[in-house]
Amino acid sequence: DHHADAHEATRHRCCCPHPTPQTPQQHLTMAAAMRAFTVAPRATAASGSKVAARSSSARLGGLRSVVAAPTAARGVSLKVRAAAEGAVDKETGIKMVRDGIKEASSENLLTPRFYTTDFDEMEQLFSTQINPGLDEAELVAILQEFREDFNQKHFVRNDAFKSAADGITGESRRIFIEFLERSCTAEFSGFLLYKELGRRLKKTAPVVAEIFTLMSRDEARHAGFLNKAMSDFNLALDLGFLTKNRQYTFFKPKFIFYATYLSEKIGYWRYISIYRHLQANPDDQLYPIFQYFENWCQDENRHGDFFTAVLKARPEFIKNDFEAKLWSRFFCLSVYVTMYLNDHSRSEFYESIGLDTTKFNMHVIHQTNKTTGLIFPQVIDTYNPLFKERLDKLVVINTALAKATTPLEKAPLIAGFASNLLAIALMAPVDSGSIDFSEDTSSPTFQY
Repeated sequence: DHHADAHEATRHRCCCPHPTPQTPQQHLTMAAAMRAFTVAPRATAASGSKVAARSSSARLGGLRSVVAAPTAARGVSLKVRAAAEGAVDKETGIKMVRDGIKEASSENLLTPRFYTTDFDEMEQLFSTQINPGLDEAELVAILQEFREDFNQKHFVRNDAFKSAADGITGESRRIFIEFLERSCTAEFSGFLLYKELGRRLKKTAPVVAEIFTLMSRDEARHAGFLNKAMSDFNLALDLGFLTKNRQYTFFKPKFIFYATYLSEKIGYWRYISIYRHLQANPDDQLYPIFQYFENWCQDENRHGDFFTAVLKARPEFIKNDFEAKLWSRFFCLSVYVTMYLNDHSRSEFYESIGLDTTKFNMHVIHQTNKTTGLIFPQVIDTYNPLFKERLDKLVVINTALAKATTPLEKAPLIAGFASNLLAIALMAPVDSGSIDFSEDTSSPTFQY
């Protein structure tokens, strides 16, 4: 069972100190949209029951992670630890913390992040005692589906994994390892989030708590399977070390719902799109892990359906008002832009499996947006030609930013980045939510 490593990595983490919560004004403003969504400050110790986290960029590019925060005295940073060892993998030049263990990639605007939430508020939202009228019918039905554990015997490896890894060499090998690392980190962070939510909500909201626990089971399998794949390349991750040393930022529960819903749904569309492409083009199947994506993506879809039920159970988060529409568009913008920039910064990987990075990204964004439009009150008009035009400009600016070395070089690039983000945010949106709410069949709503 490949999720054993993920469970072991967090066996002693419950005694970690709690973070100091931040106000929404501190961590979410449209003026700093991308930074707010992806950059996490180092948390400090504090009292209270507010610890969880989720990396947003996840699912192979898109959004997730939950951990209890370490104190400054606990351990050393990822870079310091790796520098002390000074070891590198001979085939790829990738830094190692020790033999067979890869140094975790440096955290930046586009790497998978960790987020914390307010557990007291989360308990109040789903406590059946506080909310006796809470509609749990759909949640109970979803719980029964999770109990079936359809993929219990799906993640079983064979000898083809190691032999295929040995056949991937040079720059392709380095890029493939990077893909596996980002995917593993995202899945592992999801495991940590759901595991902690399941533990904390067990007494006050048993139905929701059990679903979170069962979703953590799924995510643990995914993370363990990916980390085992990394070991085929002789460079696995130390998940226990990541648990204690990653940074994270605070999101209120409703923002966790928006972000994780999008993370799961965009993950589904990424997995199933890659799977279908490789089924039609078997010569591009470089590594056996892609053959598992059809069943794997159904885990993502079920998780997303759960968050759909959560939002329906708390309709104040998706009601037809200005605030709900604003946050819906904000999170769509953040997730879509993050994925687009991430994938275009490593387009060699997608080309190695026969995909056109831009076409793949736009397909995933359109499909995710259609799905999201069924529940969010408003979404971005991804079919507007200006949307892709601005995304492509962001790619150019992001590439230039990566090469810039001085504040003087970076300043105009950052200004250009912000102006293009703002231009997307100010595009005419699409009112969505239930299709029943729209009577005009010529409305853009029906395009989604």
